[in-house]
Amino acid sequence: MTTSTEATLLLARHGQTVWHAENRYAGVSDVSLTDTGRTQADALGRWAAAHPVDAIWTSPLSRAVSTADPACRALGLTPHREPGLRECDFGVLEGRTLAEFATEDPAAAEAFRTDPVANPFPRAEDPSAAAERGAATLRRIAADHPGERVLVVAHNTLLRLVLCTLLSIPAGEYRRVFPRLRNAAISELLVKSDGSAALLSLNVPCDPDLP
Repeated sequence: MTTSTEATLLLARHGQTVWHAENRYAGVSDVSLTDTGRTQADALGRWAAAHPVDAIWTSPLSRAVSTADPACRALGLTPHREPGLRECDFGVLEGRTLAEFATEDPAAAEAFRTDPVANPFPRAEDPSAAAERGAATLRRIAADHPGERVLVVAHNTLLRLVLCTLLSIPAGEYRRVFPRLRNAAISELLVKSDGSAALLSLNVPCDPDLP
């Protein structure tokens, strides 16, 4: 009998926050969940109770930790808080919308829309570095859990960049290929021992009746 060395990572974006409800970039800002976000977290907890995982990893930001908490309680698991899963730093866009930025600097906003990796926001984290950081983190998590199912709660932009990196898609295409990850929805990623990955599902809601 052989033992599987593949890990199944169930990737989930955290629940809704006030800034996300207004399309504001949160990034490294520690913004709390809305009532809707807490409802989404509860739905993720019910999903985990019905589809148990072996471990739970989260970004250290409170919106991710709070989203994972109902699942941790349902399964009796202690979450691993991983700095490598934190969201990208959006520099001058923290707390602002892209539309607001466009009124201030339309050329820079248009360049970002054309290629957000080649033309990041001023003082933002290098998106290529963030993609490599997140991809290395997911590969390490997978290596720590061969043959297991792991829930990973993180962030919209980081996870989209990481998916592009792991699936050999140019990182600059992340906004086009993955327009958004729904709050608390599940994307199933199979990561092999050599670090290669396959996307098995994308944006599957925990509760189809929730936003």
